[in-house]
Amino acid sequence: MLKLGPIILAVLAGLVTWMFSSWRLRRELDARSAPLTDPVLLAHVACLARALELDRIPVHVYETPVLNGLAAPDGRVFITRGFLDAYRQGRVGAEELVSVIAHELGHVALGHARRRMIDFSGQNAMRVALGMVLGRVIPVAGIWIANLLASLVAARLSRQDEFEADAWAAAVLTRAGLGTGPQKSLLARLEGLAGGAGGPAWLMSHPRIRDRIAAIERLEARWARLPRAG
Repeated sequence: MLKLGPIILAVLAGLVTWMFSSWRLRRELDARSAPLTDPVLLAHVACLARALELDRIPVHVYETPVLNGLAAPDGRVFITRGFLDAYRQGRVGAEELVSVIAHELGHVALGHARRRMIDFSGQNAMRVALGMVLGRVIPVAGIWIANLLASLVAARLSRQDEFEADAWAAAVLTRAGLGTGPQKSLLARLEGLAGGAGGPAWLMSHPRIRDRIAAIERLEARWARLPRAG
């Protein structure tokens, strides 16, 4: 019979770890970011705001050379200096970069940061419970297997979040009149822009690029079959 004490402690430890990580990330973002000021990008972001019936959407630039976007746990949206530099060098189009912003807005709107807190705590509990069970059966490798299984669950949940944020972004970009073309074209070039990515898809935190593009195209096909208003 499993002892509940270690499992409860694992849940609490997960909550504390997530809260501390969020606090530390907020401090770093405050220290190393500034509001986006590019007028062309801001004009496109204003299109997203109108589509969402919002007055404005604040976007910040995080000072790091990597190409990425970020939805902070406090709801703020960031693009990296690396992405902004790629845009200014002509390697990324304005509408393509706005599709990244729309994707990060999707994470915020869908509550993925809050859900990750719950998931992280649950994964800690699962890791401890599996470790206790498997450790009795496979004393040496039990903990390693438990950690691997917990990591697989975490990666799968993260990939699901990415698909959901892509779908949300596709809908908003379409409503804003920007369409999904920039979203798909950036995804198709993303690995090359970022220097490539490796590892089996089921261990990666993001789905394979071709799977993300295919999911967007399935959405487009579904929307095309909907009856037109009027």
